[in-house]
Amino acid sequence: MTAPRAVRIALCDDQALVLRGLSSLLADLGVEIALESTDAERLLAALPQRPVDLIVSDIRMPGLGGLGLLRELRARGDATPVILLTTFDDPNLMIQAVDAGAQGFLLKDASPEDLKAAIVRVAAGETLLQPVSLGPVRAAWADSAPADTGVRLTERERSILRLVAGGYSNKEIARSLHLSEGTVKNYMSEVLVKLDCRDRTHAVLKAITQRLL
Repeated sequence: MTAPRAVRIALCDDQALVLRGLSSLLADLGVEIALESTDAERLLAALPQRPVDLIVSDIRMPGLGGLGLLRELRARGDATPVILLTTFDDPNLMIQAVDAGAQGFLLKDASPEDLKAAIVRVAAGETLLQPVSLGPVRAAWADSAPADTGVRLTERERSILRLVAGGYSNKEIARSLHLSEGTVKNYMSEVLVKLDCRDRTHAVLKAITQRLL
C-alpha cells in the first residue's frame, strides 16, 4: 500500500528563530515545508510558482500581517486553507480570522504534535478553532447579536457543535457520541441550513453569539 503523501505547507512568521524552529519541528513530524518567509508579501509573490496544500502564518506581523495575507489570497481567488497562529488568547482576533476566511486558529503554545494534527485536519477540509472561549466571544459580539432569531437546535446538534468548537473531526465526534461518521455529517448539514452558514466555523460562532451553545 502506498503511503499517503506528506502535506505541503508554507510557513510565514516575522521572527526568524520562530520560523526556523517551526520548520524544523514540523519537518521532523513528516510535514513537507515547501515555502518559508518572514514577510507576507514575499510569500504571496512566491505561492503561484510553488503551490501548497496549506499555509500556516502568524496573525500579527509588520506590513500585511496574517490577516492581510489571508484577505489578499481570498481576493485573488486562492482558496488555499490557512491556519493563523497567535500568541494572544483574544476572541476578537479569532472572529477577525474567521471573517477573513481562515480555516484554523491556534495559540502558539500548542505542541508540535497538536499543530501537525491541525495541519492534517485542515488540509483534509476540516476547520479548527482552538481555544474557543464562549464567554469572551459572546461578550465581543454582544452588541451585534440578536436576542432571539427563532432558531432552535436539538440537544444532539448542540453536542456536535460543542465538539466542533473544541476542534474535533467528524470521525472523533462520531466515536465520542457513538454515531456513524455519516450521521454526524448529516447533523452538521442540518445545522448549517438552520443557522444559514456556509461552513462549520461560522456555524460555531453564530451559535455562540445567539446563545445556542
